[in-house]
Amino acid sequence: MKLGLVGLGKMGMNMTVRLTEGGHQVVAFDQDPSKARSIAGAIPAASISELVKKLEGPRAVWVMVPSGAPTEGVIGELGGLLAAGDVVIDGGNSNFRDSQRRCAKLKEKGIHFLDAGTSGGVWGLKVGYCLMVGGDKGAFTRVEPIFRTLAPKDGYLYCGPSGAGHFTKMVHNGIEYGLLQAYGEGFEILRSSEFPLDLKAVAHLWNQGSVIRSWLCELAELAFQQEGNGLDKIKGFVNDSGEGRWTVQAAIDQNVPAPVITLSLLARLASRQDESYSAKVIAALRNQFGGHAVEHEGQK
Repeated sequence: MKLGLVGLGKMGMNMTVRLTEGGHQVVAFDQDPSKARSIAGAIPAASISELVKKLEGPRAVWVMVPSGAPTEGVIGELGGLLAAGDVVIDGGNSNFRDSQRRCAKLKEKGIHFLDAGTSGGVWGLKVGYCLMVGGDKGAFTRVEPIFRTLAPKDGYLYCGPSGAGHFTKMVHNGIEYGLLQAYGEGFEILRSSEFPLDLKAVAHLWNQGSVIRSWLCELAELAFQQEGNGLDKIKGFVNDSGEGRWTVQAAIDQNVPAPVITLSLLARLASRQDESYSAKVIAALRNQFGGHAVEHEGQK
């Protein structure tokens, strides 16, 4: 099918490539015009207005820009350009309450809104994206070919009404916080022991039938291979993009005890004050799976 895609960052660029390679026509826009022109098969647009004009109704536009003000601005602009029956898909890490509000506002104009929590990071082009989608079921069904191309087998799910997709992705990222913290602490215990352990070899070993084998453990092996046991060039500063905080707040609002996720969030805050080896591991892993920037020693 034909769709528009706004935002060609680390994920948006690869998603556009995967869609075009999957046989879709993608009209692409980014603030950097060279990005759309660099994608074979994509149809560049010089503005969001031009992108909309290059699509035929009923249109579908995927928004892949940072959460908060950038997403608010793009969806607001699309709301003034699209028509009844069109579909806006927000694939960023928006707060689910914002998604519900945006859905209600667009619905007044007859425009459908889908919140599509998207996981896969910089590896999504090769292995596909895990997609958690909320919104109108009819709109979901209509644009389902997009999800089918982006995701691996069984890699997308209609989660329910507006907000359900981004809520599910929020909790997904909260769990990610806890997993990363556990790996970081475990490898720090290994490194500080009396034994001359090769952490790359241990990470590789743990992926051979161990109960804690995982993709993150595979990425730990890759990180140790690239950076060495000490991760000496990586500063133990771990950022957060909001989802962990929102998950903790949801747990509090719903009276659900979530001590592991809560403490993993607090550990990230602590990483910004005192140097921590476990924080170095987490920073390295986030760089491996999501292309998130790492701060190096001596960097301001």
